[in-house]
Amino acid sequence: MTAIAQSLYMTQRHTRALLRQPWFVAITLVQPMVWLFLFGNLFRSVTDIPGFTTSASYLDYLVPGVVAMTAFFGGSWSGMGLIDDIERGILDRFLASPTHRSSLIVGRLAQDAVSLVIQAAVIGGIAWLLGAKFESGPIGYAVLVAGAMLLGATIGALSNALALVLRQRESVIGANQFLVLPLTFMSAAFMPLALVPDWIASFATFNPLNWAVEAGREALMAAPDWSYVALRMIGLAGVALLAGLVATRAFRTYQRSA
Repeated sequence: MTAIAQSLYMTQRHTRALLRQPWFVAITLVQPMVWLFLFGNLFRSVTDIPGFTTSASYLDYLVPGVVAMTAFFGGSWSGMGLIDDIERGILDRFLASPTHRSSLIVGRLAQDAVSLVIQAAVIGGIAWLLGAKFESGPIGYAVLVAGAMLLGATIGALSNALALVLRQRESVIGANQFLVLPLTFMSAAFMPLALVPDWIASFATFNPLNWAVEAGREALMAAPDWSYVALRMIGLAGVALLAGLVATRAFRTYQRSA
């Protein structure tokens, strides 16, 4: 089997495993809606702050942040499934077979992407019912989701790399939370960078989560600057590829310590 065929098989395997957990599936669909309602109401009045001129509605401003945050949080848990395979001896059997190491990572990331598409559809539908205006239509929203998928792949690959190196569920969760929350709030997900401290705005320039938010937000405008969007999408693709290579190389560390 080729690496592509093996990746497809792994994607199907992880998707079937996910569907056997109906409560987890329900939570992954409900959680983004909670964020949409919670943050939408909590920060609704910030549009009255002088300088908040990026959107007439905070809901319009918030949707890209919620989609990106959903991908980021979801990807950070990707390594948990790999730890389950390690503890049950399944990963060792895969490594003893002629399985491409990359397919073991790509399959998990692809399943995360499928889950994100469903979550993004729910977020978009609820936001539209609440009055959000996606001025560029489905194409702009598809670009937003594509950027979020690249972001999710980046954090998902790093989560799997940590799982292979640390092999401790608590350590991986702690490391992920150390990254996820600070990177989320040091971005334009909830507040324009013009209204945050200068050091946060400077950090956001190098924050992939902020790239996904800004690319998606620009893509949803009536007349998007596609060069602005493309530059950030290329950056996201680059860090996703780099993270995937790191995760694949982490198998060597795992096998040396096994």
